[in-house]
Amino acid sequence: MRTVDGRVAGRRGQATRQKLLDCLSEMLSSSPYRDVKVIDVARRAGTSPATFYQYFPDVEGAVLEIAEQMAADGAGLGELLEGRSWVGKAGWQTAQELVDGFLDFWRKNDAILRVVDLGAAEGDKRFYKIRMKILNSVHTSLTDSVAELQTKGRVDKDVNPAAVAGSLVTMLAAVASHQKGFTSWGVKQAELKPHLSLLVYLGVTGKKPTR
Repeated sequence: MRTVDGRVAGRRGQATRQKLLDCLSEMLSSSPYRDVKVIDVARRAGTSPATFYQYFPDVEGAVLEIAEQMAADGAGLGELLEGRSWVGKAGWQTAQELVDGFLDFWRKNDAILRVVDLGAAEGDKRFYKIRMKILNSVHTSLTDSVAELQTKGRVDKDVNPAAVAGSLVTMLAAVASHQKGFTSWGVKQAELKPHLSLLVYLGVTGKKPTR
């Protein structure tokens, strides 16, 4: 762990650095990204702007650090599908657990994901790569799942596994980022998961689930 000028940060310095990141994360949950200033982060962490600049070039640099940590956790979403069956009741459970894991991850990281989506939408390649790192883990696993079903004759040979997986992952991300908005349509959180799971199961298998 090094400072901006290349010095190795000691245990105390690492603790200060992490505290700054934690405070910034908290602020992103309650303030628009563009309104967060270095002096405010430093004050919240009980230190000075000069100390902040020892570890990060600016607020955006610190945000990218948080986003990278979050993306590393998000890479584990693909593990929800490892060795899982998409046949019968087991397949229905697989779809439900994928949706559960995806929605929970988005809720847990809502604030930083909003910033990542904003940066990606504005064409910032750094944020785009982080977003794709999260989505790719699920996309790869779903592609493999559809391709495997295809080899067993359970999915039509004309289906493009990567296209199906990409469509499903994009849908999951869009729904996950809009979870709070569903209430305005009269949809309760408890109703969202099974219906999203249904669409995922249908997308992967082309069949209605056995419940």
